[in-house]
Amino acid sequence: MENASKALIIAGAILLSILIISLGILIFSQAQDTINSVNMSEQEIMAFNNKFTPYQGENVRGSQVNALIQAVVSNNQSANENGEDKTKGITITGADVDVKPGKQAGSVKKVATGSFYKVEFQYKNSLVNQITITQK
Repeated sequence: MENASKALIIAGAILLSILIISLGILIFSQAQDTINSVNMSEQEIMAFNNKFTPYQGENVRGSQVNALIQAVVSNNQSANENGEDKTKGITITGADVDVKPGKQAGSVKKVATGSFYKVEFQYKNSLVNQITITQK
């Protein structure tokens, strides 16, 4: 009788240890999914910023600035149409250009293509938030 009770205790301990190990694996798996989703978010931020960062610099041609303005207007319109949060809206100031999220595309001024400009970015939550353009 003693052997049977000891066998039941050992079997219970083995089942309990298997339960604890499987619970640990489940928690680890959920933590790994969370880490992977954070990395995806960083990739999305990089993809968003990469649409605009090629235009950043000291001696940017006016035609490139106009292309940047069109990219920002397009971004702002798609963000408004898709109902995305306002953090993806970009404001452009300086060089007689005034682009704000929600502003109509037809009312945006262009810059002179023969001039050079300095284009600076400001970030909010790691996303391009404001662009300042100054004529050189």
